[in-house]
Amino acid sequence: MSLTLRTISREQHLAYIQSLPSASHMQVPAWADVKAEWRSENLGWFDDKTGEMVGAGLVLYRQLPKIKRYLAYLPEGPVINWFAPNLTDWLEPMLAHLKNQGAFSVKMGPPVIIRRWEATSIKKGIQDPDVKRLRDIEADFIEPRAFEVADKLRRMGWQQGEDGGAGFGDVQPRYVYQVPLANRSLEEVHRNFNQLWRRNIKKAEKAGVEVVQGGYHDLEEWQRLYEITAVRDRFRPRPLSYFQRMWTALNTEDPNRMRLYFARHNGVNLSAATMLVVGGHVWYSYGASDNIGREVRPSNAMQWRMLRDAYALGATVYDLRGISDSLDETDHLFGLIQFKVGTGGQAAEYLGEWDFPLNKLLHKALDIYMSRR
Repeated sequence: MSLTLRTISREQHLAYIQSLPSASHMQVPAWADVKAEWRSENLGWFDDKTGEMVGAGLVLYRQLPKIKRYLAYLPEGPVINWFAPNLTDWLEPMLAHLKNQGAFSVKMGPPVIIRRWEATSIKKGIQDPDVKRLRDIEADFIEPRAFEVADKLRRMGWQQGEDGGAGFGDVQPRYVYQVPLANRSLEEVHRNFNQLWRRNIKKAEKAGVEVVQGGYHDLEEWQRLYEITAVRDRFRPRPLSYFQRMWTALNTEDPNRMRLYFARHNGVNLSAATMLVVGGHVWYSYGASDNIGREVRPSNAMQWRMLRDAYALGATVYDLRGISDSLDETDHLFGLIQFKVGTGGQAAEYLGEWDFPLNKLLHKALDIYMSRR
């Protein structure tokens, strides 16, 4: 297939995304409005024979301080046929175009899954003292074509950091936790939860925890819970304006793109979460909880409600987003994987993020700058 790459309108880009079973929420045109501090461009790949659009990408450009050169970033993209035998025909025109736009380096995250581990395998691994990381466990599913993609990228000159994703900000998780929903009944999904999860869902129900959907006007209440979480878990919270912008941008594009949930008990909101929807893929994207009321298990009740809603939307996967690959119980992120494994889903490993230095000197300078921050 011979291909042409060109800048496309947001409408063309959105129509293409809507024609697919799903794509990353970071590759929809509206994501550019969420990331307002970046300049953006929508790219389309066209089949020369038919003139039909066969791929799309959202590029975010971040300017280097003081000079008109940019880092070009395609988070969890571009949305192309990654298993095409002629991968260079897809990526080389993109590199040439981005260089033309003033990019000194390109960062992308191929949405290609390389391995999957079932919850039962992970549980066994946690109990084995010799197992320290996910990779120490034999995967239940391996995608051989993903290794071919990695091989082709290396041969083209794309690079990966030691940890799989190199040094710039906004790095997306390489390991995620997903609950598959396609061709399964809700009863089966519920049966696959571990005993603790099922018990906690029951406990919340008995205690009278109710889970409700919120709207734009409830984002201030979301922020209150989110900031409590940030203090407790020692991370820097995003400002309220970020979530307001996210809500407006995503739901203007598609009224069902972003949802907000609260789990409350006796009229008090105890936990909250945001949910994102693109086609058959649903993400639990941000979570927050108060320091009080944990005994009534609001978070389990809320996740079960969100999962049921995702199922009702016809989702094929409910994505709990990032996990660490560490299975060491002393690791501060261990609780996160333990919580998510309770859903009985699967851990999935993506190919990770890749960099192409168009200007080696500037690329190196930025790497040094980012590592010092």
